[in-house]
Amino acid sequence: MEDSDEGDVTPELPLEVLVYVLSFLHFADRKEASLVCRSWYAASQDLRFQKDVTFSFPASAAALALVGGLTRRRRCSLRISQLDGFGVSRSLLLQVGECLGPRLEGLALPGSSITEASLLALLPRLTALRRLDLSGLDSLFMSGAFLSREEHRRQVRSALSGLEELDLSDLRYLSDLTFTRLTGCTPRLRRLALAGCHIAFEFDPYGGRPTGAGEDSSALLSLRNLRRLLVEQHATLRELDLSRTAVTPESLRIIAQVSRGSGCRSEADWTRTSRLTGQTALQVDGLVLEELRLQGCRELSDRSVEVLLQQQRRLRRLDLSGCTELSSRSVLAAARGLQALTQLSLSRDWRITERGQARSSPRSAWFGSGPAFKGLAELLSLPSLRSLDLSECLQISGAELISGLTPPSAARARLTVLNLRSCTYLRDAAVLSLSQLLADSLLELDLTSCVNVTDLSVCAIATYLQRLQVLRLGWCKEVSDRGLLGVPQESRSEPHDGTGDGGPSFTRTFGNMGFFQPPRMPFEERPTLATLNQLQQLQQRAGASLLQLQRLQELDLSACARLTDCSITQ
Repeated sequence: MEDSDEGDVTPELPLEVLVYVLSFLHFADRKEASLVCRSWYAASQDLRFQKDVTFSFPASAAALALVGGLTRRRRCSLRISQLDGFGVSRSLLLQVGECLGPRLEGLALPGSSITEASLLALLPRLTALRRLDLSGLDSLFMSGAFLSREEHRRQVRSALSGLEELDLSDLRYLSDLTFTRLTGCTPRLRRLALAGCHIAFEFDPYGGRPTGAGEDSSALLSLRNLRRLLVEQHATLRELDLSRTAVTPESLRIIAQVSRGSGCRSEADWTRTSRLTGQTALQVDGLVLEELRLQGCRELSDRSVEVLLQQQRRLRRLDLSGCTELSSRSVLAAARGLQALTQLSLSRDWRITERGQARSSPRSAWFGSGPAFKGLAELLSLPSLRSLDLSECLQISGAELISGLTPPSAARARLTVLNLRSCTYLRDAAVLSLSQLLADSLLELDLTSCVNVTDLSVCAIATYLQRLQVLRLGWCKEVSDRGLLGVPQESRSEPHDGTGDGGPSFTRTFGNMGFFQPPRMPFEERPTLATLNQLQQLQQRAGASLLQLQRLQELDLSACARLTDCSITQ
């Protein structure tokens, strides 16, 4: 009997076989399979399933054991917070260098306050480092002596010769001297982030002179040194982040016109050239950016963006969010100048409308003639565009988006991400039209705080956007259980047109006397693709619930006050 019992025991599969089986599963399914038993969990942790893994943890005594356990990995990245100059932090950095030196690809030290000696003892050991994040490390640059010794620079240069991404954002004490020393050790940068840094673009307040004159400053970073880096590393640099800086239109023109031969000119020459309104004489083999982030640069104008996009035609990702002086002219410049654009952010650009007015000028030939243009409609005719962020653009109702996506236009954007958060003019008709036009491509839709979106929009999304993975409907207070469950809507009377019995009426406080009616807004007069019959048919359709979105992974229903447990549980 005992022999029979032993024979019935199923032998465990070898770990290699389990790994091979799990290789056919997607990440979500593999995660669920790892909960079956210990052996399946061990198989799911195989290194072939883990690429670009970043381990994030605070500095502590327990982190020493964690770092020691990472030695069997070929490549990994670390994000260590709360480092200081005391014993535990010094021991942790020392162990990182000893155990992971040739394996570490990325290092970030947010919220830390480390000493120069600790970092200089670590960096020479990180020979495989590709990404270095020193953002917010004011203590490192406060003295101005970082990398001041030639011996230290030589050691760091030998280790960081292959560094591709350098993040120096939010450094209060970054100066010309420290910036030149550090970037001199990283000759092959592909991405540079200087967001939130104090950069003197036109005037040095400490020296009382323009930034193009005098020696390198020990107190601040100047445009001259930034431009020098762009000239020296133009062959490899492809991504630049100047968000939340005081970059001016003139400074942006200087950056956009960097070319290979411009480094041999004197400071007076390039300063004089930057003030010219025409094209620079040297445009061959210059700086070719693929990504540019200018978030929150409030001094930029439409003209400066036009000049920028004339020079940087190969931009693929552009962030102009929070540039409050920009209007639809900048949108048109992006539509006509960036044929390879894949991602555009225009969040909080309040002057962007769906029917912009272009001023006539001698330089407007590149943008076409005529007093009016439709920037968003032309933008959505770019076949390469995949992501569009129009959140908090308060004058957007969706009419121009629909116009740009509507056939017979053969070339149109295949958006995968669309952010319309806080676009309060957006209504059900526009959502229905956008759902029909983007049915075969859209993966992420954000309608947070679109207060005029109702259950009809939810039914339209559930009916047409079958590929959707992320849906955000937070603060859409008109969304109820009926929309989520696909229950047919009760018939409602059509809105009145202001005549007859449905016209203006008196109120208890006589606030509306009934003699006049507010003028119709321009966006209300534009036709949309969705017709009244389509809305009525959708209103009576049963079964168009969010349960149809089989690929949905994230759903945000925050502050939807009309929802109950009935719809949430189902």
